[in-house]
Amino acid sequence: MNKKRLKEKRITIHDIAREIGIAPSSVSKALNDLPSISAKVKALVKAKAKELNYKHNSSAANLRRGSSKTIGVVVPKINVAFFSDIIAGMEETCFENNHRLIICQSDESFVKEVQAVETLIQQNVDCILISLSQDTKSTDHLGEVTNHHIHLVQFDRADDNFKSHIIVNDNMNASYEAVKHLVAEGYTRIAFFGGSDHLPLYRDRKDGYLRAIKEADLDIPYNYLVDNAINTEAALAKAMELLQSKNPPDAFFTVSDYAALGVLKAARSLELRVPEEVGIIGFSNEAFTAVTSPTLSTVVQQGKELGKEAANIYFNHILTSKPTKKAEKFLKLTIESSILVRESSSRKGPSVHTPPTQKGAHEIIR
Repeated sequence: MNKKRLKEKRITIHDIAREIGIAPSSVSKALNDLPSISAKVKALVKAKAKELNYKHNSSAANLRRGSSKTIGVVVPKINVAFFSDIIAGMEETCFENNHRLIICQSDESFVKEVQAVETLIQQNVDCILISLSQDTKSTDHLGEVTNHHIHLVQFDRADDNFKSHIIVNDNMNASYEAVKHLVAEGYTRIAFFGGSDHLPLYRDRKDGYLRAIKEADLDIPYNYLVDNAINTEAALAKAMELLQSKNPPDAFFTVSDYAALGVLKAARSLELRVPEEVGIIGFSNEAFTAVTSPTLSTVVQQGKELGKEAANIYFNHILTSKPTKKAEKFLKLTIESSILVRESSSRKGPSVHTPPTQKGAHEIIR
């Protein structure tokens, strides 16, 4: 074949075989250093492969072995520090195990999430790791994953009703400890800005808040509990409304740092002093929380650790489990969080960092 034409197409072992005048199977064996091929032929094949700029088609080779050595991940937002940390942990673990990671973003859209899952199925990945979008209320697309014999791990935002491996933060306890901190600082009218109540993690965070409020014997008006206020704009609007009401909150616990930023903007707009008149604590430890004025207290979720452990569910559990006719046992892994107290909620003293009590705890669910 004309060398100019060769440069215009992807080179295959058939092109190398044609150039040298040997069988394609011999080229394949030479490139894989099989002992049945002489050293002279191996050298000739490798030299011609380099000359033609041949790249090994690892996907095709892996498929022949029954594995793509590829894992797919679907996250709601790539540009959120928590999910970026998770991806970093997953990539590190995949690299250590000689696997590639394909990253998809749903952008908090159920439609985009379904499309991402379909793409990963078409790519024949070995496993899909997924954190559900705010809009996701159906798990039919997750059923398609398992129907195609692809392993599934849900992380952070998971649907407990769909049976799969799951890894989450200790959302209820983290929220409980955050509100307990606000109570200890002397706040008594603590509002809650939550997320979509159909997602278990937001229900757990609300339950943790309610547990701490009940334990402190505080009387909280119904309008202090606000759902679907996880972004800055929604939280700003609602905080402005509450802070100008007849019975305004003196503190806010929000399930996202972006919501906490919205509350801070509202307090500034109304010229309220933080933390003296209004306390604020968010969730996730986004990078901006350390540079706002005042700095924002937050819950630290240990995203990179969560990402590593999510990937390791595949490498250390799924791959090592022996096939059985019995119903599959699914792991549930909980990662401990910690409270990072900064200026926005610290009436009584300097910042403190409450470390997690343990790395994580395993629980078998069916």
